[in-house]
Amino acid sequence: MMNTGYEIRELLTRSQGTEGSLLIQKKIYDTLIDPVLRKRITRAHAAFVIGPEGIPGSSVDVDLATPLTMKVSRIAEGAAVPMKVMEYTSINLKPAKYGVRPMVTKEMQEDGKWDLIAHNIKMAGLEMAYNEDKVIINDGLDNASSDNAVSVTGAIGIANINTAIKNLRNNDYAAKVMFCGPKVMMDLMNIDTFVEANKLGTREMFTNGLIGQIAGMDVIVFSPNVAPSSTYTNYAYVIDPEHAFMVGEKRPITIEKYDDVTHDLSGVVVTQRFAASYVRALAMSKITTT
Repeated sequence: MMNTGYEIRELLTRSQGTEGSLLIQKKIYDTLIDPVLRKRITRAHAAFVIGPEGIPGSSVDVDLATPLTMKVSRIAEGAAVPMKVMEYTSINLKPAKYGVRPMVTKEMQEDGKWDLIAHNIKMAGLEMAYNEDKVIINDGLDNASSDNAVSVTGAIGIANINTAIKNLRNNDYAAKVMFCGPKVMMDLMNIDTFVEANKLGTREMFTNGLIGQIAGMDVIVFSPNVAPSSTYTNYAYVIDPEHAFMVGEKRPITIEKYDDVTHDLSGVVVTQRFAASYVRALAMSKITTT
């Protein structure tokens, strides 16, 4: 009996042969390609980090001496010396719990080409690190004083950067680090002062495609995908890292094995108790561009 076109098509389906096989040989690349790493802010730029031993309860109070609260007066002969004492404020830092629970069926573990549990643990660790940056931006950097805010219509310019530096200097802080979203970094790279060969202080722009320093500040680009939203590509922060923000960690990143026998699942629970806060709001200047 002659084969019809319908019968030939039927023979090319997976249901007619060994599971997972095709008539045409295909090589499957046996290396799992991880997603690209995101540019981070990291806790390395925090004024200080409080570890679990520094937070005996659920939170910790950080006490601050208020600048410019003890004034020295000129006193006339025989007059009383005025009393002056420092003023103090306190910030309560309460770590919140963050976590993720990757689960994999036993069948996937048995049939998978890779160790799915190990790979998911690795990815979970990365996502927890990125979450730290989100918390630092949202609860730390975004608390920059509104008095120090710099609003730019269009692209950032040198004058805007200088204004942010001035804002810090007006309050006795030193501008040492500038965090930039990708759009702000693009604006900087379009400023000819930083890219013309006869004006460039170093060759870092040509060799690495990034501006190393501006006015003594380290320029660091961060990914909008570690920020609270994609609009952060338009933002920059000029900070004094010795006074800008702090980090508290009640529980470091912890990985616990987890089995769901009822559903034949295995996985891990990845958790962390973490918080960030500003220390001195005037030690930061937020630049917003459009």
